[in-house]
Amino acid sequence: MNKTKANKAAPLDEVMLAMDVVDTLRHSEKLVARELSEEDRASALTERLREVYRQQGIDVPDRILQEGVAALNEARFAYSPPSGGLGYWLARLYVSRGRWGKNFLSIALAVIIVFTGYNFVYKPFVAGQSAAEIEQVQVELPAQMDALLAQIKSVSKVESAVISAQETLERGKAAAAASDKARAEQAIEDMTSTLAQLQAEYRLQIVNREGADTGVWTYPEVNQDVRNYYIVVEAIGSDGSVQTRNIVNEETGETEEVDQWGVRVSEVVFNGVRDDKLDDGIIQNNILGLKQFGYTDVDYVISVLGGEITQW
Repeated sequence: MNKTKANKAAPLDEVMLAMDVVDTLRHSEKLVARELSEEDRASALTERLREVYRQQGIDVPDRILQEGVAALNEARFAYSPPSGGLGYWLARLYVSRGRWGKNFLSIALAVIIVFTGYNFVYKPFVAGQSAAEIEQVQVELPAQMDALLAQIKSVSKVESAVISAQETLERGKAAAAASDKARAEQAIEDMTSTLAQLQAEYRLQIVNREGADTGVWTYPEVNQDVRNYYIVVEAIGSDGSVQTRNIVNEETGETEEVDQWGVRVSEVVFNGVRDDKLDDGIIQNNILGLKQFGYTDVDYVISVLGGEITQW
């Protein structure tokens, strides 16, 4: 039984011994290089190996030494790593997954989140916003214009205000149909201003308080030889409160919301108001005009020249 086991184990021992022979040859580069130049390379290598193993106290049969030399020549036990190809690169990628795997997963997760958010959140949101804005511009804004026109017609006592409002409405609806929100909103703003102007009711009263200007004069930039005269006024509501008004400054062309402004008058009217105040410190005829409900303009009781200023 033991002899049978020994016979079965012998081939494996011989293989291992042959591998050791090859390894010895491979690590003895000087020995191999020197023997390469000799004519009988195989026998010389065999003899040299026999000497190496004899010094180590190992008795290696010639058959094993010869098989080792032949194995070295055939590179039988040498490992040649793969040098390329798809399989090679996939294998290297898999082996190094611990180094790049976390970063790759983070990037992939970020891409998935961005893709999902853009396609399933942002795009539907923008589409919904666009649809809502289109509905607002093309439906809601024209409806507001119609309501404003109806109010203007109900309070206006002058046909010109209604005609102007209708023209503004037509421009506004055309802008709304073209999805021009800015122009449509501007039309609503203009109509709202017209309605507020029609509903306003006040008296244009000359300012007559201590420390406050009653009249001023200026020299226009376009003609420094001409003096313009202005009476300073304020709008007093039916409840006695001072109202602010949007006034176009004729010197700058800008509209300002003010509670006092100057109305241009002739020098004769200006001097008349001045003399009235100098007489006893009180302006007896202190009403310059009246603004009635339903009208757009002030009905002046004193002659004016039509220009106004907001600063002096």
